Amino acid sequence: MSAINSENLKVALVQSDIVWLQPQQNLDNLTMKLQHIESVDLILLPETFATGFAINLDVAEAEQGPVFNWMQTQAAAQNAVVAGSVLVEQHGKKANRFYWCWPDGSFEFYDKRHLFCLGKEGDFVRAGDSRKVFTIKGFRLLPQICYDLRFPVFQRNRNDYDVMVNVANWPAARRRIWDTLLQARAIENQCYVLASNRVGDDGNGVAHNGGTAAYDFVGEALALGEDNKSGVVITELSKEKLEQFRKSFPAHLDADDFSINF
Repeated sequence: MSAINSENLKVALVQSDIVWLQPQQNLDNLTMKLQHIESVDLILLPETFATGFAINLDVAEAEQGPVFNWMQTQAAAQNAVVAGSVLVEQHGKKANRFYWCWPDGSFEFYDKRHLFCLGKEGDFVRAGDSRKVFTIKGFRLLPQICYDLRFPVFQRNRNDYDVMVNVANWPAARRRIWDTLLQARAIENQCYVLASNRVGDDGNGVAHNGGTAAYDFVGEALALGEDNKSGVVITELSKEKLEQFRKSFPAHLDADDFSINF
């Protein structure tokens, strides 16, 4: 289902200025951005890319609603997986749902597990109850959403993934934490990390300055988005290099055993 035949995974990370509560305008803006992307396997969009982080407002769509349909259309047009989070109706609340849309119309999803108590996300959003891993071109990807980044136990690599993906509306005020934790997750889990964040102010006056990035398994930056500017970052991941590093430094063999209760 990939766009190219090499053993590497080619990714487009989208950093956008989300227009508050204007899904059609955001989708139109993103459609224009995506038209200029060529020959990638995965296109990663920020958290709540169609509406902004408007968890307390009536912006949720039905499961597999209009924004989801747009994602499927773009996946088919780009011959690539399109992924990002959408607020969907879920048992009287919302789910902050990471959709993973294949070009053939099939899809998978992950619901955000850790809800941002400071923003009272749990008052409006139902927490996810499972940990998901998606596979593309032999790479196993662990999807995460924004605040999930602060909880390393949930993200602990038990030799079950190769790439951690985080889509976010992470604010500029805590940007240093964002940058540091992304690199830390890559190092401690011996994995690639892909992160797509937004720029601009939201409807609550919260500023975002980006931080869209790709890091390798030792925390080195492979590609970085430009601060305070919408754009697309292209990067390519090598499974061979990752496997060689893990073989030469098999820290995972000394990891502690544990289980997570949902």
